Amino acid sequence: MAAASELLDEAGPEALTVRAIAHRAGCSTMVVYSHFGGKDGVVEALYVQGFERLGAVLRGIRHTGDPVADLQRLGRAYRRFALDHPTSYRVMFTRAVPDFEASPAAAALASATLDVLAERVARAVDAGSLGPGEPRQLAACLWAAIHGAVSLELQDAGPPDIDWPACHERMLAALSTGIG
Repeated sequence: MAAASELLDEAGPEALTVRAIAHRAGCSTMVVYSHFGGKDGVVEALYVQGFERLGAVLRGIRHTGDPVADLQRLGRAYRRFALDHPTSYRVMFTRAVPDFEASPAAAALASATLDVLAERVARAVDAGSLGPGEPRQLAACLWAAIHGAVSLELQDAGPPDIDWPACHERMLAALSTGIG
């Protein structure tokens, strides 16, 4: 999986072949086929690994007595995950391998990571810190905004004078109090 991730990062999805993955990993193509079933299985494993890691990071953010601060910590953790694991982030969210389609089980795992945010949103709604709304839908709104800013930062989009960390902090403050 590390070999596939490196190839994807260095040369893009065109370089991601079973032969190239096996060569980079120092094994035979049969090993790749035996363990993953082929290129799609390797990409699926990268996708699943990314969501498992992101889910663990988000679940690791402790609950405090301040549900809005908890939401902001989740937003910071999401950004940190993306910056620390840009190739995983691309596989998970940007169709880095255009012909890859996640299996139903992998898609369910991906969807479950939104539930972590939805649980924290529900706490904030219940505490009166956020306006009323269905927690998963509100969580999707928060995620969409945070994801957009993080994606722009990762792509180094926009004018060079943009202070992305400051932008992210301002957006988190505005979103966590204004959504709903």
